[in-house]
Parts: sequence; structure tokens; C-alpha cells
Amino acid sequence: MEADFVIIGSGSAGAAMADRLSEDGRHTVIVIEYGGTDIGPFIQMPSALSFPMNMSRYDWGFESEPEPNLANRCLATPRGKVLGGSSSINGMVYVRGHAHDFDHWADSGASGWSFADVLPYFKRMENSEFGDPEWRGKDGPMHVSRGKRENPLYKAFVEAGVQAGFERTNDYNGEKQEGFGAMEQTIKNGRRWSTANAYLRRALKRKNVSLVNDFARRVVIENQRAIGVEIGLNNSIQVVKAKREVIVSASSINSPKILMLSGIGPADQLAQCGIGVVADRPGVGENLQDHLELYIQQECIEPISLYSSLGFFSKMLIGAEWLMFKSGLGATNHFEVAGFVRSQAGIDYPDIQFHFLPVAMRYDGKVAVQAHGFQAHVGPMRSKSRGTVRLRSGNPMDKPLIRFNYMSHDDDWTEFRHGIRLTREIFSQAAFDPFRGAEISPGSHLQSDAELDDFISNHSESAYHPCGTCKMGKEDDKLAVVDPECRVIGVDRLRVADSSIFPRITNGNLNAPSIMTGEKAADHVLGRPLLPPSNLKPWIHPNWRTSDR
Repeated sequence: MEADFVIIGSGSAGAAMADRLSEDGRHTVIVIEYGGTDIGPFIQMPSALSFPMNMSRYDWGFESEPEPNLANRCLATPRGKVLGGSSSINGMVYVRGHAHDFDHWADSGASGWSFADVLPYFKRMENSEFGDPEWRGKDGPMHVSRGKRENPLYKAFVEAGVQAGFERTNDYNGEKQEGFGAMEQTIKNGRRWSTANAYLRRALKRKNVSLVNDFARRVVIENQRAIGVEIGLNNSIQVVKAKREVIVSASSINSPKILMLSGIGPADQLAQCGIGVVADRPGVGENLQDHLELYIQQECIEPISLYSSLGFFSKMLIGAEWLMFKSGLGATNHFEVAGFVRSQAGIDYPDIQFHFLPVAMRYDGKVAVQAHGFQAHVGPMRSKSRGTVRLRSGNPMDKPLIRFNYMSHDDDWTEFRHGIRLTREIFSQAAFDPFRGAEISPGSHLQSDAELDDFISNHSESAYHPCGTCKMGKEDDKLAVVDPECRVIGVDRLRVADSSIFPRITNGNLNAPSIMTGEKAADHVLGRPLLPPSNLKPWIHPNWRTSDR
């Protein structure tokens, strides 16, 4: 129960770090993961993605406190409690983020994390089937593929975006994010390609890596130095000792919780929970961000949507084909095309993302419209709203208090209304003429700002992209929790590396930048020379100052 490095969490960043810290054989690594195995069709079959996020076996079961701007609804906040963490229960959508996202990080105090700095790490981690090799990695552990896009509705969505005046992109993870085109997936040979499959399994084959399946309670700190991790339930508490460092990679919800339970956080709140203060860091649990989205649903007058496949016998056949051949409708997440656009002139890079599905149903699979249909998930990428993660008590077993504070900035409402109207404009293009029926949701009768605001309040959902609660920044930034080498400010031999350190949320889904964080943090931990910066520049629309398209 002792190693050079002890990592809490086997998720997107934690698994990558376990692999990179151990690959030269010089250091021992222990990974602590409370969740169990990821083996089984609910996780490994891509089209079954809605199941694991609804299963207590695989999900921590978090939800927000009542959100005052969303009709006091409590929104689900799934986080993976399983090997591979949230990469084992997510939607398998692969988006790096826009180059300017990372430039913003660097400008806000995370020096060394500009796009030039992080692009080499994205390339190191990728094994991309598509894209320009100057921009894309081709021999990394993280396999990135694209769906077959056989359903004609996929083509219609991309063509409709172009007909509306927007760009087409051949690779939104390459030089040009802006536009409509194929969406990328973390799927390999018909299986979910989580970080458990990509990184952790090969790491665990080494003699210097071991997995401890237990509950991490807190980091043990003596004389301002992390010396290990307290694990266990009730009467079976023990300490896993770290000879060099403890690395917290437990998610943007659990990482701040563990820091606060360890005495690192806002002093007044720690005192209220009876926890002694090791480091008064007011930023722990602050800066919580997420992507909120709506489903804009349209009836399809041709019987070609996935609605035909939702029956019991159809699902059995799809499952059987996947089990035998890893092919067919079970081998995709069905998110096969996407769009990234700018909401208005004067914004230099996309701030709206579209996911498209050739069926009308909720992301978590709980409610499907009883008709053929299609839908776009739309939402703003850079909300100005900020929330918090707080301790409920000093008991490590208690779930934290999560308050996203969604839609608390006036700009959120303006951006969301625009997203709804823009989606309607895209669905009205000629490319959808052979397929378009009545608008299902919100419904064409809802047109005014007040009507759309009411719909947003009652029907918007999280895209499950929480981040930012252990912000990376300069040491003199009172709200920064870690420095640009991921070291916790005020405590030695302790780092945080996961989506919690993001200063600001990135464009799109967060799995890819979370993995990149683990890759780059590993080099910081080992003191290796960082990969040489890139000199590639992203495509920016030449008319961005005067037009949104």
C-alpha cells in the first residue's frame, strides 16, 4: 500500500496519468478507484450509452440542488464510478475544443497551456482515422473514429447548415472547427474506447502499477506535505502512502470535495464542517461551469429515423449483431454529424454547438417521442454563469452540494433564444424538405421571448460537462487552486489533474481536453521536458467582425 505516485480516480485524466507515469518502469503507481469493472455490454456497446449513466453501479448519482432559474428543478449530474470514470459512461463524442479556448487559459494565468502548448499533447494521445497528420495524431492510444453516416438525415443536417450560409468543415478537431461536418467518436472496432481501454489496461499489465478498489476519503497531509490517501469505509480505514506525490483526478465534483475534506478550501466553510484548515484556498469548489442544452425536435414524414429500432425485438437484433460482430446500429453512439457556429458578428470563434440525432428522444434515453423524428441539441458554449461545489458535512460519505446557478446571467437567455431560432432556421432549409414534418419541441406555437424563456426554464438539460472547480492560475490569484504545473497552491507533493482545473470551459464535449490534461500533467509530475510548442494557427472566419456566417 505504498507507491511513488498515488492517483485518486481512474477516469479520463487519471488513467492517462497512470499509464504515462509508469511507462518507463522507473516509478511505482497506485490507482485508487471506488467503482468496479467496466466489462459488460451496457458500457462497451456504444449505442447503450444511456444505460450506464442511469445505473448506480456505474454512476455516483449526483444531482444539483434546486436551480432557481430552471423552475427549481434538480438536474442530474452523472459522474463515472467505474474503471475509466466518466469516459466509461459518456456519449463518446470527441471534441478537442477550439484553439482560442486554450489561449484564453494561458491569458488568464495558466501559462504554458496555450493552444501552441497543448496541441502536441492532443497529437500524442490520438490515433485518429481521419484528418491532416500535421494537425492530428496517428499513433496514440486514444482511438478516434467517425460514424458511417448512412442515414440520409445526417447529410440533410450538414447540407442545411451550409444552405443557411454557414461553413462546412472536414475536421472540426483540425485547423477549422467552425462549420458543419462529421462528428468524431471514441469508438474502436465497434467498442467504446474509454481511457480504461486505451490507457489503464496496458498500464495494469506492468509490475509497477496496481489498482486499489476502495473509497478515497481524504488526502493525508503532514507539515503542509501530502503523504498519502486515507481510504476505506467505516471501520476499515487505512492509508495508501505516497513516496513522491498524491494526484487527485476524481472529477470536477469529487476533486474539490476531497480537497475540502483534506483541509484545503475556504476556511470559513471548512470550519463549519469541523475540518481543520491546512490551506485557506477560497477557490476550491468555486468557478463551477457546465454546458446547458435544449433538444429541438422535428417530426420526420419519412419512416427512416431510429424510431423503427426502438422496439424490443429490434433492440434484441441490434444487440445480437453487436455481440457477435461488433457492427450495426449497436456500434455507434448515433452522434455522427455536428455543427459549430458563431452566434453573432464580432465573435471570432464558435460559441454554439449542435449535436444531431436521427431520432427524437432524450439524451439519457428516458423519454422517446412516439413518432419518427429528428433533433438537434443546441446550447451556448461559454455561459457567464458560475456555480459552486460545497461540502454537505464533514462526513466523506455524504454527497456534496452542487449548485450550477444555471442561467444566472442575462446573456444566457439571449444566447439560448438565438440557439432555438437558429435551429429552426436550419431545419427550415431545402435539405430537410423531403423529411420535415411538424415541430415537436418546443412547438411552432412558441415564438415570443417570454414563451421561449419559459420553455428554456422548464426543459433545458445539462450536457454533463461540469468543470472548473479547482481552477488553474497564478499563485497570487486568490481563486486559483493549482499552479500551471497542477500543483496545489500551499501544499507540497499534491496535484490536481482533471477537468476541475480548467479556468474556463472549452468548446464542445470535455472528454478530450480532460485526457490531454492527464497527458500534459504527467510530464510536469516527472519533470520531463515539455513537448515542443506548435506553430500551427487555427482557421478564423475572415468576416467574423461583420457577420455570423
